[in-house]
Amino acid sequence: MAGAMGDRLGELISEYDVPGAALAYLHRGELHESAAGVLNTRTGARVSPDSLFQLGSVTKVWTATQIMLLAEQGLLTLDTPVAELLPEFRVADAEVTRTVTVRHLLSHTSGIDGDLFLDTGRGDDCVERYVEACADLAQNHPLGATQSYCNSGFIIAGRLVERLTGEVWDQALREQIVEPLGLTHTWTLPEDVLRFGAAVGHLDGEPAPAWGLMRSCGPAGLITARPADAVAFARAHLEGGLLKDPRAMWEPQVDIPNPHTLGRQWGLGWILDEWDGHRVVSHGGNTIGQSSMLWMLPGTGTIACAVVNGGHSGAFMQALATELFRDLDGVAVPPVLGPPEQPVDVDPSRLTGVYERVGARITVAERAGGLSLRMESTGALAGLQEPVTLDLLAVDEVTFVGRRPDDPQWLSAVFYELADGSPYVHLGARATPKIS
Repeated sequence: MAGAMGDRLGELISEYDVPGAALAYLHRGELHESAAGVLNTRTGARVSPDSLFQLGSVTKVWTATQIMLLAEQGLLTLDTPVAELLPEFRVADAEVTRTVTVRHLLSHTSGIDGDLFLDTGRGDDCVERYVEACADLAQNHPLGATQSYCNSGFIIAGRLVERLTGEVWDQALREQIVEPLGLTHTWTLPEDVLRFGAAVGHLDGEPAPAWGLMRSCGPAGLITARPADAVAFARAHLEGGLLKDPRAMWEPQVDIPNPHTLGRQWGLGWILDEWDGHRVVSHGGNTIGQSSMLWMLPGTGTIACAVVNGGHSGAFMQALATELFRDLDGVAVPPVLGPPEQPVDVDPSRLTGVYERVGARITVAERAGGLSLRMESTGALAGLQEPVTLDLLAVDEVTFVGRRPDDPQWLSAVFYELADGSPYVHLGARATPKIS
């Protein structure tokens, strides 16, 4: 199987325009590794199983694990207010400042604007300075009212790690997780990554203009590793070796309003889903032209991590997972939600309007046969990304799908209301309120 998967990896990267990819998976207690393609299309350096790729938001599970280790030491509880541990902590809403808890941060239910990407320098105080800058962050939604992906919440969690360990987040990560597990190819800073063969992200087929994210985003997405190290980390969650009760992190904390994008529920750090009757615990990540996925099936004991450095990464990951888990465990991975076989007749007029949160505006309008959706960046992010317009097709009264002309992967949007009746759209794992 390992050799066959290695051959298939090369075919898949060609099919989905991916420059390079690496895969590691644990099956029946045995580790298998494969690699294909190049780290950088300009240099032609080949990918090996030991090449380092950016794991992006898979880092969030590591940060959540750090928090859980501190909880097991009695230094906090999941329901401890953040302000009790960081008295200097502030966001724009005074009541949220006072009451937001560690659990809210780890389950993406704080409602705090999650897309503050702020470069606070390369110094060891970068996470501390980032949290100081959170004082102006507004709410996407009321505290605990729904789920909306929150990078800033995990950077705040990283600051909690710093306060309680007395170490900068990077060093605490090494002492709490990396060194105890003997991970030799897991790093956060570029000067360490440079000692290994490292992937370069690609955008539109060309090497990205920047290699990585700013250091302040560390606890939300800065780990760079080989897939085998990520598998070893997940194995410690499955079989023990770090936490006394790692399965506590798999307990559902909130239903995801749009279950067609990442999974059905969020645990503590982990995303929770079900495939073909099998529980799935996972997380993915995206940085500047790099993507990763880490999957764990507790019922079969299979763990897999795949990493790529560009191309149609979402479609690639879906195809890889479908073949891999079918062949290893006989598990049918559900297809990505697409248009129904027969058109669904809905009245879209009640869904039209402008939906807006900090940094993003979504305009939904009627069109023949459905809706059109225009996404644009605003504020500090304006100009960094071109607006995207999608033609949406109805799947049911509140669920729509669309895709970019050059992308084989469908995107889904779910329109819904909070308990107080406030209208929202859930797209890209984020909740955005309707403002007009």
